[in-house]
Amino acid sequence: MNSSAPSVLAIAAHPDDIEFVMSGTMLRLAAAGWNLHYFNLANGCCGSMTLDRQACAAIRLSEAQQAAELLSAKFYAPICNDLEIFYTRDLLAKVASVVRQARPRIVLTHALYDYMEDHQNAARLAQTAAFAKSMPNFITDPATQTCGIEVTLYHAQPHGNRTPLGEIVRPTHYVDVTDQLETKRQLLLAHASQAQWLDETQKLNSYIVALEELNSEVGKFSGRFQYAEGWRKHLHLGFCSAGADPLRDALGNSIHVELEQRE
Repeated sequence: MNSSAPSVLAIAAHPDDIEFVMSGTMLRLAAAGWNLHYFNLANGCCGSMTLDRQACAAIRLSEAQQAAELLSAKFYAPICNDLEIFYTRDLLAKVASVVRQARPRIVLTHALYDYMEDHQNAARLAQTAAFAKSMPNFITDPATQTCGIEVTLYHAQPHGNRTPLGEIVRPTHYVDVTDQLETKRQLLLAHASQAQWLDETQKLNSYIVALEELNSEVGKFSGRFQYAEGWRKHLHLGFCSAGADPLRDALGNSIHVELEQRE
C-alpha cells in the first residue's frame, strides 16, 4: 500500500456483502489511487445447510481472504459469529480498533435499515466506531492509537433496494460500475460456498444474477449508468466538515450526485 495515499474502509456484516454492494466503488477508488481495507464483522459460520459451524467458518474465511486479495485490499479478520452482530461495548471496541488502524477518509458500510439485523447492527457499529476514532478515553480492543483524520461515512443500498417494509430506497450518490461488473462477478464467485446456501435459504437461485439485478436497478434509478452502486452520505456532524464529500471528489465523471435525497 502507498502510505501517503488516502484509505477507504469497507465494513460489512458477512463474507460476500462487500462484493454485492461495495466492491465496484472500491475498485473505482483503487483506480483513483486509494488504499483499500476490507472488514467483515461475522465469520459466516451459519452459511451452510450441510457443514458444521467450524468447517463453514473456515471455508468462508478462506473465500473472503481470496476476495480481498483479488481486490488488493488489506484484510481484517472477523470478530464474531453470524447472527451475533449486536451493538455491544465489546464489539464496538473491536470495530473501533480496526477503524483506527485503517485511518480511513471514507468508511463504506451497510444501510441503517436493511433486510436483516446483522446488516443494521454492522452499520451502527461502523458509525460509532468512526465517531470514536479520535477519542483517547475510548479504549479499543486491541488498544490502538487514536486517529484524527476527518472521515465521511456512506451507507450502501439495502439488499433489494428496499427497506424491511418494502419501501424503495433511492441513493443520492450513484457510482458507475458498468466497467467493473465482470470483476465484481469474479469477486463474488470467490465465495463459491454461498451459491447453494443462498438458493436454498433466500431463494436467490443465482447470486450472480442477483448481483446484476441489484446494480441494474440502481443504474436505472440514476438515469445515467447501465450498472451502478448507490450510496447515501451520513450526516457530517461529529465526522467531517459540512461540505465534505470525498467519494464525489475522488471519482469525477464516474459518479453522479443528486442535490437532494429522494425518499
